[in-house]
Amino acid sequence: MRFKISIFQDEDGMFIAECPSIPGCVSQGKTEQEAEMNIQLAIKECLEVRAEKGIPLTVITREVEVHV
Repeated sequence: MRFKISIFQDEDGMFIAECPSIPGCVSQGKTEQEAEMNIQLAIKECLEVRAEKGIPLTVITREVEVHV
């Protein structure tokens, strides 16, 4: 499976990685690369837990345009 992730740096310098299509699936790392590797593991674990509990694996995500 392929997932979109977002990575940003927090105020402490850590890189936070999130998977928007899996609620609560978040990880971090000292570098972008570490955060990306960690979120891959977190995604696998989140999918396993959601499957065990009978929760849909993902939620619908969309891209919208906002004029500012």
